[in-house]
Amino acid sequence: MPTQRLSVVVTRRLPERVEARMSELFDVTLGPRDRPMTRAELADAMRTADVLVPNLRDRIDNTLVAQSGANLRLIANYGAGVDHIDVATCRQRGILVSNTPSVVTEDTADMTMALILAVTRRIPEGLALMRSNDFDGWSPNALLGGRIAGRRLGILGMGRIGQAVARRANAFGMQVHYHNRKRLREETESAVGATYWESLDQMVARMDVLSVNCPHTPSTFHLMNARRLKLMKPEAVIVNTSRGEVIDENALTRMLKAGDLAGAGLDVFDHTNVENADLRSLKNVVLLPHMGSATQEGRSEMGEKVIINIKTFADGHRPPDQVFAAML
Repeated sequence: MPTQRLSVVVTRRLPERVEARMSELFDVTLGPRDRPMTRAELADAMRTADVLVPNLRDRIDNTLVAQSGANLRLIANYGAGVDHIDVATCRQRGILVSNTPSVVTEDTADMTMALILAVTRRIPEGLALMRSNDFDGWSPNALLGGRIAGRRLGILGMGRIGQAVARRANAFGMQVHYHNRKRLREETESAVGATYWESLDQMVARMDVLSVNCPHTPSTFHLMNARRLKLMKPEAVIVNTSRGEVIDENALTRMLKAGDLAGAGLDVFDHTNVENADLRSLKNVVLLPHMGSATQEGRSEMGEKVIINIKTFADGHRPPDQVFAAML
């Protein structure tokens, strides 16, 4: 007698080959259009599915978890961050949560370096000049940026992505420093060429570039608040490819407008869209639409991780990428 296939609801369209493989293995329900599910649609999916495959646009709070059906036993998140999921409440209800770590590391680190270069070398301003057809030839003083070799880079959060950023920054000749919840082992520090700062305040006050690479948790919400941003040097720049909530966006905007910071490169924001019109209008800011993991390879590998987590769960084992509340 054939084993009944798991009912899997995917909240957003995924790469075609990922969807095809899921359909071969599971009883998959895909959204008819590539748009976020409404809260009502999400609640309905959680009442009927054995497995839910959400993404960072799906806010799965304790109220939604409380409405989930008896069959829902796994939330296999398509993405590394799980701050949009109430993992603790899921655990109380016996619902496992998995994610897709590691596969976004190199792509996000690449984007971090791209933002550092874009801000310090004023690349978007040069692009805008060319597109406006106002370029009338080379000039000795036009669009002068800054050399990144020799500059001090402070990395806030030295996990997989932070370490990948450190390796790239070393190749560009930057001096790498970091602050982390726990200090790395001496051999790891040596391998990535980074200097540890126990005090975040002391580190940010001395850096030329600050890269935010820590997750969003209750303890990191607005970790870069107005007071801490004011510690930064006026000629410093800040980039964020992690989570927008780590930086007080309004305070950052005020400082950029006042010239108290030289620039910023942001791939993530306090809200889904950039609701701060002042931030959008600033020439010393580079804004991207959350492109950190947006490579064909990365998105496909994320899907493969989701499939492995579901298949392992279906075979009666814990998903290899299970997330525990204590990890957050």
